[in-house]
Amino acid sequence: MGDVRQLRQIRPVEPLWREVLGTRLRQLRRHRRMTLADTAAIAGISPQYLSEIERGRKDPSSEIVAAVAGALGCTLTEVTDLTVRDLRRETFAAMPRGPVALAA
Repeated sequence: MGDVRQLRQIRPVEPLWREVLGTRLRQLRRHRRMTLADTAAIAGISPQYLSEIERGRKDPSSEIVAAVAGALGCTLTEVTDLTVRDLRRETFAAMPRGPVALAA
């Protein structure tokens, strides 16, 4: 018999939390028809920082997420729950479908 090779489990690349969170915050802000500047002012952060959060460039602290959530009329728990759902949906969508062939 030949060499025994360990098969690596094929796992989809999971999206980054900060990217999914940023997308969700932008969706909430746009749904409420709020500007970036107005939302940032209410949250007590700069519009540039909020823009970076929404684009997934910054990984904000829970305090910042809570402030932005509050500016959008949500709680930290609500935003976190929505983000987790989005993350699960994106991760599930990235999983391979159909039959899988394993080489001997």
